[in-house]
Parts: sequence; C-alpha cells; structure tokens
Amino acid sequence: MKLKRQGPMPTRPKTRAPRATRRLAATGVRGRQARRPGAPMRRRFSGRLPSVRRLIAGVGAVAAAAVLVALLNGPWLRVTDVAWAGQHYTDVDDLRGVLAPQRGTSVLAIDTAALRAEIERMPSVAEATVTASLTGELAATVEESSVAFVWETAMVRFLGASDGTIFAGGPVDVDADPDLAALPHVTDERSDARLVTVGDVIPEALLRTALDVSAIDPARLGSRATVLAVRLDDEYGFRIVSAEPAWEVALGVFGLDPRETAAEASSRLDRQVTAVRTLFASETEAEIGWVDVRNPGKVYFRAKG
Repeated sequence: MKLKRQGPMPTRPKTRAPRATRRLAATGVRGRQARRPGAPMRRRFSGRLPSVRRLIAGVGAVAAAAVLVALLNGPWLRVTDVAWAGQHYTDVDDLRGVLAPQRGTSVLAIDTAALRAEIERMPSVAEATVTASLTGELAATVEESSVAFVWETAMVRFLGASDGTIFAGGPVDVDADPDLAALPHVTDERSDARLVTVGDVIPEALLRTALDVSAIDPARLGSRATVLAVRLDDEYGFRIVSAEPAWEVALGVFGLDPRETAAEASSRLDRQVTAVRTLFASETEAEIGWVDVRNPGKVYFRAKG
C-alpha cells in the first residue's frame, strides 16, 4: 500500500536568542562586554610627566634667575669708580655729570649704549665708547672732532668742526694753542657775534666764504704782506687786513642772498682778488690804506694820511 504525500512537511519555527544573550555569548564573559587592550599604565603616565632632562633644565633656569636677581640687588658687582680718557676740548664736568650718577649701580644693570649716546651728543665728541667691568669700573673713551677753523668774538675764541659746529670755546685773552696757528681764523665783529655759543653751527655759505677768504695768499693780491687777517662786521661784511704794509680791503657780505649760488659767490671773490691785484700793480701798496671792492667793477681806494 503506497502512501501519498499531500504537501510539504510542516517545519518547526526557528527561534532567535534575545539580543542580550547574543551579546553575552560574543563576549565570552557573562554580564561584561570585552574591551580592547589599552596601553600599559607606565607608558600612559610617562607621556604626562616631564623627562629628567627637562626637569634639570627647568631647575637650572630657576637657579640662574635667582642668581641674577641676587647679583642685581645684592652688594656685589656695583660701580665703585668712574673714569674717562681722550678728552682735550670736552668739558670734564660734562663727562662726570654723565658717569658719576652711576656709582652704586649694579654693573649688570648699566646701559652702556645709552651712556655712549648721551656722551656723543656733546658738541666736541665725534665718537665714544663706554665699558663697565666686573671689577666695578665704569669707563668712557672719547674721540673728539678735529678743529677745522677758529672763530673769535670780542670775548671768546671758539673752535669749529668742518661741518660748521662750534664745539669748544675759551677766553680770547688767553694764548691760543700753537697747533691752531695754521688753521683759518675769523674775527667776528658783528653785533650778533656776542650770541655765538658752543653748540651753534656757522651757516654753510658763510663758513665756505670765510674759509675761501682765509685761504687767499698775499701773492694773489699782488701784495708784499706775509700775514693776512680775516674780519667780519655788519657794515662791510668780510674784510682782509694786513698789518705790514698796513691796509684793509672790504669784500662785502656773503651768504645772505639765497639766490647767489656757491659758484657765483666763488666767482665774485675771484673778481675781487683780481681787482685788488690790478690796483696794487698800478698804485704803491705802502701808500694805500683802504680799498673797497664790494663791487669789483668799481673799485674805490683811499691813500694813507
């Protein structure tokens, strides 16, 4: 007898385990979820703690700062002596006024650059160096400007640099330094001359003419004189004065007309020199007392007596 299947055999429905059960099975630990293994504790703390080398460097920096503070505030390394050298025309009181107040100051706190700048602002100083030693000495060495000309007023003999700066002065009745004899001399008899003081600057055009007139050789004038003096006054401007034979030449004012260039002023002076030479060639020099060549085209002269 054959049995005939009438349809698929019924299957038992599959049951799925609860999610919590599956999660526990995956971890292998009942009630706890597995975690990835972390870095060792020593490695974790070593990243947060400074290294020995850094600790040593930090301690050294703190110690150095403490030593520096102690040296700055303590009784050691203090300025006990001040000195200066190289000055000839520079006022010693001015140098002392800059350096002496630093006595008692810590050597490490001395601003030598500021002191040098203050000294170099003195009219006679071209350059200066300032040093502070651990032995407590603060020293300055100055290099002074070279004397280019002598400018005398009724009361004071001034010394000037090539840029026209008056950087030193002394009584005119005191014998001048023999080393200054060969330099250009100008005797300023103008009313404003009494206002000239150390630190002033002679105007460029005025100084240029003063130096040019001082450089005139008597032979260019056709004169037998050996020494010529240069004077400056309000009425005649520049004058050339000879003591032997005795005569004066009025050249006029230079440096006041802004329209006159340096070349034009030099040309005018050359024409004046030529006019005097022509006069001395036609007249006896010893008999002439006064010559006016302010206008080189019209020369006036006055005989002695």
